[in-house]
Amino acid sequence: MYRKKAINTIDFRNVKNYLEMHDIIRESLDFPNYYGRNWDAFWDCITDYFGFMEPVRIEILGLDVIERLFGNEAEILVELLRKAKYYCKDLNPDAPRLKLIEIVDGDKRTEIK
Repeated sequence: MYRKKAINTIDFRNVKNYLEMHDIIRESLDFPNYYGRNWDAFWDCITDYFGFMEPVRIEILGLDVIERLFGNEAEILVELLRKAKYYCKDLNPDAPRLKLIEIVDGDKRTEIK
């Protein structure tokens, strides 16, 4: 659980259904097998994740697929990542935090701030 990787890539380009989207998140971020496959469980794991690790980088591929298939689920993911980026820092200025979160669309990279 929570292995340190230089880049954590979440690749949604071939996702087919909602639960598969959460399975991709779990596998990409190395969340525990008991991850609940919902946004509350995502928040619990993502904030726990950064409480125990050095700063990490997350790269998101295929966010447009999530937007097309599941509507506002992509917005929810981005907003939760945006909040998580500063969550641990707000609790403890010396805590690790997300180093960089990028949405990748071909050669275009957009940082989540």
